[in-house]
Amino acid sequence: MKLGYNFGIKGLFMGILVVGCLTFIGLAYLVNYIPHKMYDNKDFNIETYFSKVDKDKDGIDDQTDILNGVRDYIKTKPKYMSKYYDGGYPSDGYGVCTDVVAFGLLSAGYDLMSLVNEDVLKNRDKYDIDVVDKNIDFRRVNNLKVYFDNNAIKLTTDVHLTKEWQGGDIVVFKKHIGIVSDKRNKNGVSFVIHHINSWQKSYEEDILELRKDIVGHYRIS
Repeated sequence: MKLGYNFGIKGLFMGILVVGCLTFIGLAYLVNYIPHKMYDNKDFNIETYFSKVDKDKDGIDDQTDILNGVRDYIKTKPKYMSKYYDGGYPSDGYGVCTDVVAFGLLSAGYDLMSLVNEDVLKNRDKYDIDVVDKNIDFRRVNNLKVYFDNNAIKLTTDVHLTKEWQGGDIVVFKKHIGIVSDKRNKNGVSFVIHHINSWQKSYEEDILELRKDIVGHYRIS
C-alpha cells in the first residue's frame, strides 16, 4: 500500500510539473518570448502597397521609407525610458513607443515634432493640452492620435481584413502606438514593430490579435 501511495504522489507531482511547464510555454509563446513564425505578403497573395509619394526625394516611396527607417531605429536597440529632451528626439539610446513612429517618419522626410506642433497651434480645441511644448507634444500617444486623425488616411481597425494592413502603416492603441510590419502570422495578421517596456524581447511582435484596444490605423498620405 505504501509503495502504491508513493507512486500516486509521484504521479501527481509529475502531472502538476507537466501542466506547469506547458502553461509556462503557452504563456511564453503568447507574450512573444517564444518567437512566432513570420510570413510575407506573397504567402497570402496580398499585393504590397507602395506610396506614390517620395517626401524626401531619395528614390524610395514613403511607405517603404518609413518601414526601413523603423527597422534602422530598432537596430540601435533603444532602452525603454520616458525622459524629456530639449531637442525633442531622444539622442542617448533611450526611448518610448512614440519614438518608433517619430524616427520612422523622420527617415521618410516627415519631422513629426514640427508637424504636430503646427497642428496643435492650428487646432488647440482638438488637443487636450494645457501648455504647448514642441519638444514633448509629439511624443504623447493621445496627441498623435489627434494628429493622424487630422492629417493621415484612416484605415480599418479590423485586424482580420488582412489586405488592408501594410508594412509602414501606423497603429494606435488606447495607450500605445507602433508601426505595422511587413511580416505576418499564420493567419495573415500583421506583426507590429513597437517599444512597450524594458522586458520586451523583440521589437517586432505578433500582438494585433491579442489587443482589444485598437483605436486607430493610419497611412501617411
